[in-house]
Amino acid sequence: MTTKKLTRTAFMLALIIVLSVFESTLPPIVASVPGIRMGLGNIVTMYALFTIDKKTAFTLNILKSVSVLVTRGVTAAILSFFGGMLSLAVIILLHFILKNSVSYMALSVSGAVFHNVGQLTAISLIFDNFAAFCYLPVLIAAGVVMGCVTGTVLNVVMPRLDSIGGGGTE
Repeated sequence: MTTKKLTRTAFMLALIIVLSVFESTLPPIVASVPGIRMGLGNIVTMYALFTIDKKTAFTLNILKSVSVLVTRGVTAAILSFFGGMLSLAVIILLHFILKNSVSYMALSVSGAVFHNVGQLTAISLIFDNFAAFCYLPVLIAAGVVMGCVTGTVLNVVMPRLDSIGGGGTE
């Protein structure tokens, strides 16, 4: 790993952690619907995927889960890991299959929805009860909305960072 890549990865991890802390200070988006977060850190993971490589994006997801373990506990870390890995795998698969015909918005929405599916799968396995999937329609709707938010931010951020030299593969 080059020094530049290591530095960029460390900066992105720090940004994910800062965004996660910032997000946790915001009032709940829908107070009556538990478990819904904006997923601001996912913007950074997607940026890493498209400007560095898959390995770095997966590494950031793992390190984000470790950060969640330290700050919010084992269950939250497992949910972060399952959601993040499934989300990233789906984004990579869609991007590979559809090549340049898929937008960041569509990838972001797909990633957000599958992040929620990954988390529900983890909860179902932890508690050996698949009743959690009854909550799936709510989380799909939330994933679409939050995916649109993060996709919009990614669409704004990518060209600006690329224009100042922040983007591009190693």
